[in-house]
Amino acid sequence: MPGFSADQKDWLTRGGSLTAHLRALGHVEVRVTREAVDLPWPDECAALGLGPRANAWVREIVLVVDGVPFVAAHSATPLAASHGVWQAMRSLRTRPLAELLYSDSGVARSALVSRRVNARHALHVLAANATNGPVPYAYGARRSVFERHGEPLLVTECMLPALWERLALSHEAHVARNVHTGRERGPLDHTASRANAVQRTQPGSR
Repeated sequence: MPGFSADQKDWLTRGGSLTAHLRALGHVEVRVTREAVDLPWPDECAALGLGPRANAWVREIVLVVDGVPFVAAHSATPLAASHGVWQAMRSLRTRPLAELLYSDSGVARSALVSRRVNARHALHVLAANATNGPVPYAYGARRSVFERHGEPLLVTECMLPALWERLALSHEAHVARNVHTGRERGPLDHTASRANAVQRTQPGSR
């Protein structure tokens, strides 16, 4: 994943519930921006097993942490599945989709696929509308397919700049705490640590 920072790679590839991961950063709110019968995006048809003019049930939301939008998400399933296997998706309201996906042992998930999306993709518009502040040229996004009884549900999640900014601040604070702790150890501890490090690196010290 060239061009992504370590934090970005981590969040774009980590498994489990994204909502649960975000809760470690603060209070999470689900804002539903659209639920409708619509055509899937062109790059979704194959994963959903749909023809180019077949309808899907589409749900779009923004995951907000402590009042700040962190993630824009787009989910789609074949229209027939939204009245059958995935019908609960229609009645989620402001509950996270994770409640359906991770509470049922019969749901299987594909591998995550991550990439950058620019203004040529519809996801960029969705993310730009949810972004506070300047809109970047490209967003980091990830996608996977959940399957239940042979019916697919495609979930695409786009990370917004505020998430990366929050992670960067947390990293800086962590580094600052480590530096401060190191200063409090005093010169003797510092010297002893260096001496141990040198000893370990001497040839034959193993």
